[in-house]
Amino acid sequence: MNAEVRPIKTAAETALAQSFAAVKGALPGAGAVGALREDAFRRFETEGLPHRRVEEWKYTDLRALMRDAKPLAGVPDAAAKARAKDALAMLDAIEARRIVFVDGALVPEFSDLSGLEAGLTVSSMAQALAAGDRDLLAHLGRIVPTDDVAVALNTAFMGDGAVIQVAPGAALAQPIHLVFVNAGGAPSSVFARSLVVVGKGARAMLVESHIGSTASEDQVNEDQVSEDQVSEDQVNTVLELKVGDEAHVDHIKITGTGAGALHVSTLMAAIGAHARFNEFLFTTGGAVVRNQAFVRFDGEGTIAGIRGASLLKGRQHADTTLLADHATADCTSREVFKSVLDEEGRSVFQGKIIVRRHAQKTDAKMATHALLLSETAEADNKPELEIFADDVQCGHGATSGALDEDLLFYLKARGIPAKEAQALLIQAFVGEAVEGIEHAGLRDALMDHVVAWLEARG
Repeated sequence: MNAEVRPIKTAAETALAQSFAAVKGALPGAGAVGALREDAFRRFETEGLPHRRVEEWKYTDLRALMRDAKPLAGVPDAAAKARAKDALAMLDAIEARRIVFVDGALVPEFSDLSGLEAGLTVSSMAQALAAGDRDLLAHLGRIVPTDDVAVALNTAFMGDGAVIQVAPGAALAQPIHLVFVNAGGAPSSVFARSLVVVGKGARAMLVESHIGSTASEDQVNEDQVSEDQVSEDQVNTVLELKVGDEAHVDHIKITGTGAGALHVSTLMAAIGAHARFNEFLFTTGGAVVRNQAFVRFDGEGTIAGIRGASLLKGRQHADTTLLADHATADCTSREVFKSVLDEEGRSVFQGKIIVRRHAQKTDAKMATHALLLSETAEADNKPELEIFADDVQCGHGATSGALDEDLLFYLKARGIPAKEAQALLIQAFVGEAVEGIEHAGLRDALMDHVVAWLEARG
């Protein structure tokens, strides 16, 4: 007789199953949307939370880190909105059309939804799901299909988010700024889902910020988890992005103070032919952050720049996992990621470039660099190439190390104090990644964040 072996469910997995059974009838959408949720949750139940034996999650053991599952965030009350309003002040330097979500729900009174530019439409994901919008269902989960468990969990519980369409040929004069604020008075979880479709020849810049109160933002590493360090806010957010042929799209994601003690974010982007796409991931907040991006080149002649910078201290943990899929010929991509690690901060970079059999003339290069400011900081870098074509130019590299003592000596010999000399070198190190942002105002705002981080370091 063969005994069936069933994995033991963790407290978090059990709580998620109970939560889904209790709330699925109240989540927006029925019919096809409900079936999509059920199928996604069955996938999660089969796989469970990802752990270190899953190669893509080996450095961020979510099963160990997520000791419990917080209840879904409720509709924000007046107190939550007041806290959110205070938190929004830290983003005043970014001039853009702001669309604000508090605890995962759209707040129209904080959002710039009137006077939309020609060719731009913005609506609520929750409303689109409830209405069973056919155009939404044609895109949801289909732009870049993935079997990732975190995405499946988001699909099962997805609530609100933005649905944005930019008409073919439209050129938006100002960036669109999606702001997600954690402001609830009690521990909660948020599952935000957004869809952005940019038409042929259009141009748009999308900024995505995650901020909130710092009261619950403990700093943990999975090897040092204890009950008093269990995360308060748990955020699982997904953005699906479709970029049309000849379009030009920039996406900047900022994970700032109060972004959630446990923050998992996924970008699924399909890029058309002869398009330009720039992605930038900037992380300074959150105790455990995982930014994962699945980018697929669907048309020839496209150029993409995928970059990022993380500044970590205490016992923060930030994981950047990237898959750049060159599915068609004659595309160019550049991936550059920088990490600055102080105290016991830990950065993870897992980047893979895939060049498909017919993707000849691909030019793809990936580099990741970590700057360690203490002996207890840790950087794990794993760049990969998977090439099935023979006429390509591809490469990858990874470095980690301390500040250059010769450069420090040079600056100090000219009368610059040691701390200021270190700050200048760190700014130059991060600036190489930040300078790829085309919008000058946003580029300056991020460098101001870098300066503030350095000043707080003391």
